[in-house]
Amino acid sequence: MTEAAQDLYDYNDTVDPETVPLEEINLMNPYLFHDDYHVKLFERLRREAPIHLQKEHEVVGPFWNVTRYEDIMTVDTDHDTYSSEGIIVAVDPDEDFTLPMFIAMDPPKHDRQRKEVNSVVAPSNLAVMEKSLRQRVRDILDSLPRNEEFNWVDLVSIELTTQMLATLFDFPFEDRRMLTRWSDVATANEESDIVESEEQRQAELLECLEYFTRLWNERVNEEPKGDLVSMLAHGESTKNMDPMEYLGNLILLIVGGNDTTRNSISGGVKFLNENPAEYQKLRDNPGLIPNMVPEIIRYQTPLAYMRRTATRDTELGGQQVKTGDKVLMWYVSGNRDSEVIPRADDFLIDRKKARHHLSFGFGIHRCMGNRLAEMQLRVLWEEIMTRFDNIEMTGPPVWVKSNFVKGYSELPVIIR
Repeated sequence: MTEAAQDLYDYNDTVDPETVPLEEINLMNPYLFHDDYHVKLFERLRREAPIHLQKEHEVVGPFWNVTRYEDIMTVDTDHDTYSSEGIIVAVDPDEDFTLPMFIAMDPPKHDRQRKEVNSVVAPSNLAVMEKSLRQRVRDILDSLPRNEEFNWVDLVSIELTTQMLATLFDFPFEDRRMLTRWSDVATANEESDIVESEEQRQAELLECLEYFTRLWNERVNEEPKGDLVSMLAHGESTKNMDPMEYLGNLILLIVGGNDTTRNSISGGVKFLNENPAEYQKLRDNPGLIPNMVPEIIRYQTPLAYMRRTATRDTELGGQQVKTGDKVLMWYVSGNRDSEVIPRADDFLIDRKKARHHLSFGFGIHRCMGNRLAEMQLRVLWEEIMTRFDNIEMTGPPVWVKSNFVKGYSELPVIIR
């Protein structure tokens, strides 16, 4: 390994991404995603090696990195050639602890299981939920300290998304922070500072299964209701799931309902502070909020990538992909592809076609909760703008240690 590559591996942000040999770039390194260091790295990959083979990794092995918008779309919309079956992250699952979930399934089973829960985010249901959501937002914002530094992630981003998750699952409200913990644990590893070992991670997820099994047993003997546990317990294609498949789908719904919204709530405050002209646009015209929301989600890209596995030999962007190869679609790179998104590195709350981004994926696996995520962000910013003239970021954020979840554990702010 060259000295520049070693510095990059150790995360030395003084290293120019242009000096690192392409074959030695390690996109499994979580520190590359701190302080937007990855932006220049992916810019180079899109320019020089848009379909980039990382040949070796001690845990993951070789894998392809897909970095341009159009190539990502090719992979994401061709589930026959690029399968989701088994896993959607780079690291293969432990054979003794596999978690089947419908995002990691191909049709027809994927379609049947997704259909069982999709109605929870139907437009008619979202319209009903908005009133209660708005009251929760008001209560959270009205409880915040003024002229005193606090952690926005904890008091707003986590609290709002966790309350929404508890509502969707009809989960005991007093235990709702367990959902946040299980979401964090589900995507953690030994290097994340969230769990100390894989054994601890698995043990905590089994506690999640035990808790939700009690809820399942209650609801399977009741009339079907509109919460996710009842939907799974009574759904024709999910009512006979084995325990690990139940846990897998729970983790999917918990993480999916938590990370995108939670980290976009924090990211929006960060981006507006870093772009004061955009913050002023918002003050001058709060009517821009519905357009600003997808721009926040694009710019944050809360899940950096998704994995597929090639089902047959194929050509992608001039490269020969072989059957069984791992293919990583780097949404975080495609969302900065200026060949498709004009001025992609700029945060513009009045951007035209702001929904033209990859953060929710495309094809059969497009995020089913995308409109719910947008609604939470829209309502939050509508209520913020009626209360606060300025949410001032008082220091740098603390990033989560992950190359999959692109998010924050701390964001210090003062409300003026």
